[in-house]
Amino acid sequence: MYCIEVENLKKAFSTKVKGEGFKQSLKSMFKPEYKTVDAVKDISFTVDSGEIMAFIGPNGAGKSTTIKMLTGILHPNSGEVKVLGLDPTKKRRQLAGQIGTVFGQKSQLWFHLPPTDSFRLLGDIYEVSKNDYKARLNYLVDIFDIGDLLKTPVRKLSLGQRVRCEIAASLLHQPKILFLDEPTIGLDVVVKQKIRELILHINKEYNTTIFLTSHDAGDIEKICKRAMVIDHGTIVLDESVKKLKYDYLRRKIVSARFNEKQAPIDIKGVDIIKATDYATSMHVDTEIIPINDVISMLSEGDNLADITITDPPMEEIILEIFKKTAVESK
Repeated sequence: MYCIEVENLKKAFSTKVKGEGFKQSLKSMFKPEYKTVDAVKDISFTVDSGEIMAFIGPNGAGKSTTIKMLTGILHPNSGEVKVLGLDPTKKRRQLAGQIGTVFGQKSQLWFHLPPTDSFRLLGDIYEVSKNDYKARLNYLVDIFDIGDLLKTPVRKLSLGQRVRCEIAASLLHQPKILFLDEPTIGLDVVVKQKIRELILHINKEYNTTIFLTSHDAGDIEKICKRAMVIDHGTIVLDESVKKLKYDYLRRKIVSARFNEKQAPIDIKGVDIIKATDYATSMHVDTEIIPINDVISMLSEGDNLADITITDPPMEEIILEIFKKTAVESK
């Protein structure tokens, strides 16, 4: 059963054209000119109930605009949207009680108040009964490990602590769909992993549908089963993460630092990005050589001082997707 159905969805914005130079700037103040920018161009897709889907693309691709239309914040210019069988533009209030949203850079928690006050307010807004609220809060406090944070003002929480509280707040009314817009942005590796585990737990425990946007390839690789790529308001790829991982996520960035001068590295499946006598950054194709083998080779002779392994930037992965789809379309 589809919990999200989108057909021929379009959204355009009218923006003022700024003139260059004093005369043009003065003219635009009194006789402004406007241009139309297509944020979302005729996209169609469906999402199954209980699915974890990544909705990815570069900045300005139309991700947040699409989420805002799915949640009823923005009205589309044309097309049809059904979320849990409801039209978000006409049934926004009814839909709000069945969905949860977390925007990584916008908080729903009161900045100067402790999370417990915001939780209580949200429970009242969503008309959660006292017994259900208490049981639900106890459950979320336990799995998110936020018991020690409940009475601490939000402004004093670390980013990772705040994000855990944000996601817990969005789940108080037990939504059927959770929209996550960059939930791990700015978090360190350990906290990111914790957030990912919590998202997977919620999905498994309650069959909650997860609609995720992220610039972190690790989020997509470790959480999602399906990925949809959007660019300039158009969907350019809709694949399983398994296939995406095989085609595009197999490359890792390895940065190594050495105690003494290191001879040039020549390993099959490894492309050097930057190298000095004491440090090297490289791309590793894990389909050709496993990461562990690369680490073993770099560790020979006890010259290795430090090593880090990261995913390529999402923009780099998306650029590779564009190149491949362009070649295949010829």
